[in-house]
Amino acid sequence: MSNSFVTTHAQSGAKPIFAMDDQFEHRARLEGTWLNIFDVTVPSGGRTPLHRHASPEIFRIIEGRLKIRRMTDQGLEEFEATAGDIVRIDADQAHGYSNPGPETALFSAVIDSEMAEFFEAAASRQTTDRVTVVANSDGATTLAA
Repeated sequence: MSNSFVTTHAQSGAKPIFAMDDQFEHRARLEGTWLNIFDVTVPSGGRTPLHRHASPEIFRIIEGRLKIRRMTDQGLEEFEATAGDIVRIDADQAHGYSNPGPETALFSAVIDSEMAEFFEAAASRQTTDRVTVVANSDGATTLAA
């Protein structure tokens, strides 16, 4: 099936962004919308702490597996997502993930422009402390390290 009817602004030549243990690559921005697609590579043992932000996200697992944690009305939910799974994170929903497997995990994240700008701002910061400062200045709240 062709997606030739979708117009994107390709991010050719974009350098990978590193935040925490993960590598983010900006793949596309759907023109005329706030939608951005990033590919996220999570090394074995890599993790992103429980956090929340005003932007919703959608993850599609491409390779490997991730342990997803997200807060629901019933409390903290934990589950494993594998290749082909799609995970929805609502706006302001506390969430985090880790890669418990021996191989690298890869997922695509559909995010809004504000989150894309955050990742690009974080690109110049290499330590967790600096990423936390940028996150806090952009309205994201880290809940656990």
